[in-house]
Amino acid sequence: MEDSEFNALAEATLNRIDRACETSGAELDVELAPGGVLEIEFDDGSKIIVNRHGVAKEIWVAARAGGFHFRWDGTAWRDTRDGAELMAKLSVLASQQAGETIQLS
Repeated sequence: MEDSEFNALAEATLNRIDRACETSGAELDVELAPGGVLEIEFDDGSKIIVNRHGVAKEIWVAARAGGFHFRWDGTAWRDTRDGAELMAKLSVLASQQAGETIQLS
């Protein structure tokens, strides 16, 4: 994958996550900062950080449950460890961190 293709795909994905958080109905503060860093803050002050990593061509997620790397497989961003799809994994991580069910899609 070319750098320009990765950057466009990652940017679109970060925007999708931002919109999904805003429309989830959950009490979340979301900030998409320049440079491809998305911060999701919960009521207790904890955060999930989602960012693009250009060198590895991955999207990285840092959550209370740990760090996760997602690589594009041609159709979806997949966790490099267990193959989980990015939005599904973020829904689980956000739900764990918020203490309530959060569905991001």
